[in-house]
This record gives sequence, C-alpha cells and structure tokens, in this order.
Amino acid sequence: MTPASEPARILDGAALAQRIRAGVGDGCRRLRERRGVVPGLTVVLVGEDAASQIYVRNKEKAARAAGMESHVVRLPTATSERELLGLVGELNADPAVHGILVQLPLPEGIDSQRVIEALDPDKDVDGFHPLNAGRLFAGLPGLLPCTPAGILRLLEHHEIPLAGKRAVVLGRSNIVGKPLALLLLRRNCTVTICHSRTTNLAEIAASADVLVAAIGRPGLVTGEMIKPGAAVVDVGIHRVSEESECRRLYGDDPERLAAVRERGGTLVGDVHPLEARRRAGWLSPVPGGVGPLTIALLLENTLAAAERAATSVH
Repeated sequence: MTPASEPARILDGAALAQRIRAGVGDGCRRLRERRGVVPGLTVVLVGEDAASQIYVRNKEKAARAAGMESHVVRLPTATSERELLGLVGELNADPAVHGILVQLPLPEGIDSQRVIEALDPDKDVDGFHPLNAGRLFAGLPGLLPCTPAGILRLLEHHEIPLAGKRAVVLGRSNIVGKPLALLLLRRNCTVTICHSRTTNLAEIAASADVLVAAIGRPGLVTGEMIKPGAAVVDVGIHRVSEESECRRLYGDDPERLAAVRERGGTLVGDVHPLEARRRAGWLSPVPGGVGPLTIALLLENTLAAAERAATSVH
C-alpha cells in the first residue's frame, strides 16, 4: 500500500470501464459472426424520476456502442404492478431479449421485490434475482450484481492485495453491501459489514486495508476513519449545490467551485475527498470511479446471457 505521506493514487474506473466495454464489443461481434446472434438488452423505466432517466439513457447509449440491440420501454407513473409484471412476462418469453433490467426505484404501489422475482434468472442482468443471489452465496457461477462486481474488478485491476486483508464495507444493501462482502470473501478477505446501527463505526473503518463506502451520506467518511495507505472505494454519488459545502469537501478547488457557481452543483461521494486524498493509499474518484464500471459490467452480463442462450439453443 502507498505510505500515508504520499497523495492517494487514483483507482481509475473510467479507464477500466473503457477496456471492459471494448472487450464486450469484440465479444458481441464474435457472437454475431459465429452464431448469428445479436445480444439484446431491454431496460424498463417506470415513471419520471430524473436520475433514472439519465441512467437509462447512458445504459442505452453504451449498449448500442457495444453492438447490442438496446431498447427502453418507458411506462407512465400510473402503471400498475400487474401491468408491469405482464410486461416482464412478455420480455421473459422473447428470444431476442437476452437481458432485462427494471430500473429502480419503482413508483409507490409497486413491489420491487416481486418484480425482480418475476424476471427470468437467466435474463436478470442486474443480478438481483434470488436465484442469482443464492448462487453468489454458494460460490457458484452466475450473473453478478454489476456494482459489486465492478468494485472487485477495480481492485484487482490495480493489483490491490486482498487475500488475508481486512475489508470493511459501509452499507448492507442487497444491491452493493451484501453481495460485495461475499465477493471479497471469495478473495480471502476478512470482511466486516457496517451500517447505521454500528457502534464504533469510525474505529472499525479505520482498521480496514480495503474500505468501501456505500452508506448513502455525502462526505461521511473522514480522514480519521481511513487507515493510512488503505484502498478506499467510494460508491456514493450526491450533488452539492452550496458553495460552503463545496469548500468543506474540496477546499479551494477551482473546477469544483466553478461547477457550483456556473452549473449549480458538483458531485461528491460518501468519502470526504480532500481528507481521503491525504490519508488513503488508493482512492476511487467521484465521478469516474465506480459509476462507469456499473454500466460496463451490465454490458458484460448481457453478453454472457446472450452467449448462454445461443449455446442452449444451438
């Protein structure tokens, strides 16, 4: 690990994501040439959530750039759970659709878990279906949740030592915290999961060789919570619109201050960036860290689902 006296090195998720997406593009081309199959991804978006609209556009664009058939089904906020489940059933039965992603969160009145459980596990490219979660728990091959899988790839790509190291995951969600803990266990880490009820949170975090912040609070992880030289992965993404808050997190960084003044805000994660840079050995930036990898792994899952379908049919 980098000594604490040196500035943290960057865990460059954007560059790694570009490499993964290039590999997916090659895989799509080979599958088309050898099997005549074009991987198909369908994203279902219910409602008008602004952040979800952006995420979905980015996913659609990335899938098409990789050579996939990409479609977005946009449904009104008033869509009923029954209607959504009916659509999922139709997509399950469509052989041209290899990956299905239902964008979360869903509007009130729709049970997200019930929708996830309705997905064909072989088309569940988010990796959230209980069957895929169970395969992860049992250490069996399957479609992995994109963000945790991306985090692991990020650490491995930068040759961060994992075996025998202590990893602390801040956050216990089914989307990031729990599956990431299992993936780190696979790499022989000793893993602790922390959450909002954890006592001595700062003390536990500061013991980590690998610290992953996915707790959903901007700038929560301060310098005192980081072991000198640790690898820190920041999963959070929040918008800061007040100049005083921007200065607290970024000091006099001219680019960040200009973003607040000219564009109304800048992005920050769950880690205090200024303090983390002085303390950590490695740090993933926001943006440009985990986010691009989530989409890259989504594409990789879709390609894997298409390859599996092509093999079973042919």
